[in-house]
Amino acid sequence: MGPSEFDLIERFFSQRTIHRGDVPLGIGDDAAILTVPKGMELVAAVDTLVADVHFPAGAHPSDVGYKALAVNLSDLAAMGAEPAWATLALTMQRGDEEWVKAFGDGFFSLADQYKVQLVGGDTTRGPLSVTVQMLGLLPPEQALCRHGAQVGDLIYVTGTVGDAGLGLLIQQNQLAAPQSIRHHFLERLHRPKPRLKEGQALRGLATAAIDISDGLAADLGHVLHASGVGATLSMHRIPLSEAFTGMASEVDRMASQQDSLWPPHLITALSAGDDYELCFTIPPDRRTVFEALVRGFDCDVTLVGEIDMETGLRGKTSQGDVVAVTTSGYQHF
Repeated sequence: MGPSEFDLIERFFSQRTIHRGDVPLGIGDDAAILTVPKGMELVAAVDTLVADVHFPAGAHPSDVGYKALAVNLSDLAAMGAEPAWATLALTMQRGDEEWVKAFGDGFFSLADQYKVQLVGGDTTRGPLSVTVQMLGLLPPEQALCRHGAQVGDLIYVTGTVGDAGLGLLIQQNQLAAPQSIRHHFLERLHRPKPRLKEGQALRGLATAAIDISDGLAADLGHVLHASGVGATLSMHRIPLSEAFTGMASEVDRMASQQDSLWPPHLITALSAGDDYELCFTIPPDRRTVFEALVRGFDCDVTLVGEIDMETGLRGKTSQGDVVAVTTSGYQHF
């Protein structure tokens, strides 16, 4: 007979989480009690990862644990919030102690880094899936939202895009990469870095923000729709890693046909999800202040375009030609 639900919770979750001073009651009761500091607002996000939909059923459990928390931290980063507490609902076929321990290794490696306390959750039998709810804090009226972009705003992206998409192709054996860079792509896919420091620094500067989970084109499209505006991207400025650029010709060869002005590798960079970088807009009159600020960021930040009055998303070549961008990102249904 395997371990009970309560054994798993006590051994692999209750004993491993950090303990914050703002948690009067955490794991072990019917619900947690949390203290929201005076003058702060509560921010909540939740994501579910399902085996063979969001990660391979055979993925290393530490990667699953890490990513389950990382995607929620990225949502808080996009709002400019500071993470505080998390709950976890874990569904699995059986109580595999080795799997749960490794899952916890990945989860708590990230939770401890950002001082996140696991305050509750649930375990149950069924197809493998992980649901994490992330709770954070934000000063009133400081949230970064999708609906604030204005005509003339400059569009920026943190880090690079497309690497996780190539990681997925490599994992699915659709793309062969040299061993020297293979790990880079798989690391970007399985262990994204939530841009929390950057998101918090954007409060009071950015007019709109979103994290890139479904692809730059799709997620920027959400900002444009919410704000009632359009945008033009400078396609030659889309930030690509050195490793991605090294694989560009191979990605282009994979494409059976090219029905766009843009090369297939660039379409991949725009449409592939799981990058979890930030895309945000900055008014031109704040550009100098902002670009001085980014020198303290942990990643590069690239100016990729501008918000327009005409709705829709367009791309501009280095020669100045403008063509509609019609690629879509990850579709959940």
